[in-house]
Amino acid sequence: MSRYLDMVDSPAQLKKLTVEQLQALAEEIRHELITVLSRNGGHLGPNLGVVELTIALHAVFDTPRDKFIWDVSHQSYVHKLLTGRRDRFHTIRSTGGLSGFALRTESEHDCYGAAHAGTALSAALGICAGRDRRRGDEHVVAIFGDGALTNGISFEALNNLGHTTKRFIGILNDNEWSIAKNVGAIAKYLNKLITHPSYNRLARDLERFVRRLPKGDVALRLAHKAEESFKAALTDVSLQPTEKAPESDDGRGGYGSSLIFEEMGLRYLGPIDGHNLPLVISTLQFAKSCDHPIVIHVLTQKGKGFEAALRNPEKFHGLGPYDATTGATLPAKAGAPPNWQNVFGEAMVKLCQKDNSIVGITAAMPSGTSLNALERAMPDRYYDVGIAEEHAVLFACGMATMGLHPVCAIYSTFLQRAYDCLVHDAALQDLPVTFCMDRAGLSAQDGPTHHGLFDIAYVRSIPNCIAMAPKDEDELVDMLFTATRQAHPTFIRYPRGPAEGVLIKPRPALLEIGKAEVIRDFSEDGGRKIVLFALGNMMSVGRAAAERLAAEDCDVAIINPRFIKPLDTGLTERFARAAEVLVTLEDHVLAGGYGSAVLEFLSQKRIITPIIRFGWPDKFIEHASSVEALRAKYGLTAENLVAKVRAEFAESSCAPLQLTTLAG
Repeated sequence: MSRYLDMVDSPAQLKKLTVEQLQALAEEIRHELITVLSRNGGHLGPNLGVVELTIALHAVFDTPRDKFIWDVSHQSYVHKLLTGRRDRFHTIRSTGGLSGFALRTESEHDCYGAAHAGTALSAALGICAGRDRRRGDEHVVAIFGDGALTNGISFEALNNLGHTTKRFIGILNDNEWSIAKNVGAIAKYLNKLITHPSYNRLARDLERFVRRLPKGDVALRLAHKAEESFKAALTDVSLQPTEKAPESDDGRGGYGSSLIFEEMGLRYLGPIDGHNLPLVISTLQFAKSCDHPIVIHVLTQKGKGFEAALRNPEKFHGLGPYDATTGATLPAKAGAPPNWQNVFGEAMVKLCQKDNSIVGITAAMPSGTSLNALERAMPDRYYDVGIAEEHAVLFACGMATMGLHPVCAIYSTFLQRAYDCLVHDAALQDLPVTFCMDRAGLSAQDGPTHHGLFDIAYVRSIPNCIAMAPKDEDELVDMLFTATRQAHPTFIRYPRGPAEGVLIKPRPALLEIGKAEVIRDFSEDGGRKIVLFALGNMMSVGRAAAERLAAEDCDVAIINPRFIKPLDTGLTERFARAAEVLVTLEDHVLAGGYGSAVLEFLSQKRIITPIIRFGWPDKFIEHASSVEALRAKYGLTAENLVAKVRAEFAESSCAPLQLTTLAG
């Protein structure tokens, strides 16, 4: 039984606990995280790492009046537990349950929603500006990770911070990981701060602040040990003499520990031990008293308190159910098909082995995209640019001008961030870059920030592009092979999770651009003719619907479109003219999607065949326990499609052209 966690249903109750009790609460929270997430899955490692930090934030500040802005916010589980959501925490990431991210509609304590990296600093600065304009005095605290500093938006915010506001608190949560190990100069720079810190001013200012506080006011927070804890924690972090930095041109010294932040107008404190609760509380109290923007560099350990997570931080960043004692996850079922991403990763290795021009690029998602297979096999052909999707696209475009064929593997939802680069750099210059859009469709437990439901719409409008969607894993390999033979930007979208279990042939086929595949043609026996254009992973739904309709004496043709752009206009026109009802199926929003492309084409040709468009509605789709649960809720099932076709036949005599949109 949780002694203190059961008592804390709000930050106000937390403030009544002593530091010793808060430390006991931290262990209870870790147990709660490990236990609940073992059943639901989720972002275990990041949350285990911020337990003390989150407790300290709520001990010092007063939400919802004070504002916490969590970068990415996958590390906000502890915050949820402490802000009145403990009784629902067992529902996290499940149908109808708590979101795995901060969500404004979920709690007044969530002042800003997020799930993509790099947004916290800009959003927090906007909140500060709004506060300053109405002369408020609430505190604004942005909690951002070291991984967020590989994202360009963060630096755009830092560039404006000191100029825009005088009161801002940033918490740099440094655990050396985003999802994979952080890469690049920023990671090396932060390591320099840790190994050669300039503590003198931090120690002098913070100890002076601690001495000013009445013992009675800080007894609960500091447990009468503030100075001792502070000094001990500095020693624990690694208090070493700072090497004299080389003089710069202006005589101020070169690698000062606070150079980046202080040159941008922010005061820098740290690094400090993020698991030393009294120290974190006293440091936050100091920051709260400052009248200038401040960044506190906090060192935390991803996965702290769970040995399995410490051994494998990348795996335990976010995962499905596991054994709460050992951390073991369920092995794949014997004979289960591989995940789409793994098919892509293995195909990349084989293609790179045969073609020296192909290289792979990931934006901090080596395991998520399975490009780590290429990293292991051919590290010189693999590039991880960090959480920097815009840079990834531009970097690929530069390589393409040098005779290489880069393959950028980026989740559909994350590639949205690089839209301008797709237009301005890849397409306008017509460069041979392949974009593999993993997680196209639903990422059910992560929810609307991670669903890849908009990529067809944002690619369709860009000239010079080719866009494809495979019906199975063999076709994915064919498409990847075909894409690397093109002289234009090429996009391949495929979903999360297991593929179809289709055997992959030894040698991939070169597909004819813009040519669809007829899976089943009309028969000569009559029956009401229906043609189903089932794009990508919706082929299974199309096949199931076709079997039900055939049992009702319908003559059903099934088309695998393969290409979103360009459309197979000849085949589309032929089947549209022959059918009594045409159906498009896609794992994408209907607005601007594949069905829209077909509808526009048929309108141009003045073909009046009734059309049913089958896809997701014009709204953000929530999270749920499974893809199946969401498809059932919104009617994206074979049964519902059959019902819609029946209804269309029943009403077919009412108008010369009928358009049905099936989305819920």
